Amino acid sequence: MTQTQHAGNSQLLARLGGGLVVSCQAREDNPLHGPRFMAALAEAAVRGGAVGIRADGAADVAAIRATVDVPIIGINKTKLPDGSLFITPTAASARAVIAAGAALVALDGTARPRPGGESLAEVIRAIHADGALALADVATDADARHAVECGADLVGTTLSGYTPDSPRQEDPDFDLLRRLVASCPVPVFAEGRIWTREQAAAALALGAAFVVVGTAITNPMAITARFAAAIAAAGERSSRTGEPLNLRKG
Repeated sequence: MTQTQHAGNSQLLARLGGGLVVSCQAREDNPLHGPRFMAALAEAAVRGGAVGIRADGAADVAAIRATVDVPIIGINKTKLPDGSLFITPTAASARAVIAAGAALVALDGTARPRPGGESLAEVIRAIHADGALALADVATDADARHAVECGADLVGTTLSGYTPDSPRQEDPDFDLLRRLVASCPVPVFAEGRIWTREQAAAALALGAAFVVVGTAITNPMAITARFAAAIAAAGERSSRTGEPLNLRKG
């Protein structure tokens, strides 16, 4: 990485520091799936104060890059035969989103075997060779240590709760965030199950370099489902106890 690239990357991190990055992603079963909708979501997020965008795939990254001028964290999800997803597993998948306009690339930072057989260190070297920053999505302290040894520029709590060796929980993994902030020699970002403004603020107070929020902002299907489930549960409690729902105004 040249001196000019290093200076540019430092400026990127400064732009993200202490701010909100909004993850604009929609799976194929979501009516908002597609570059046009993701670009519109990104524009809305930036108008609302987002300092960066996280996006999946070259097409979405390119559409968002043409729409907003904030830093983009690009990822490239690969679906495995068992239906699971792997984040940016290869050098080629990383180069694709860099070419589309991502200045930062997030990738699976665990020690799991990667589809295609490349090592984490090899993919990170490819990212650096193209002048971008490598952000390792991790699930545990051991993952973070491994990712830093492989050259990751930042680590994040993204995968906590989604690997067999990390705790399943409804809330963000603030315990992991605290430990990583205390032990990692690189900046740590918070991501994963951040549903409220209070949780986002708490992550920054714990030392996160920035906070990534996705579903709670950009997935109306999931947001609606949470409201619907809460209302259904309230109705079930009312039926069980015989107490009517409170329909009074005010």
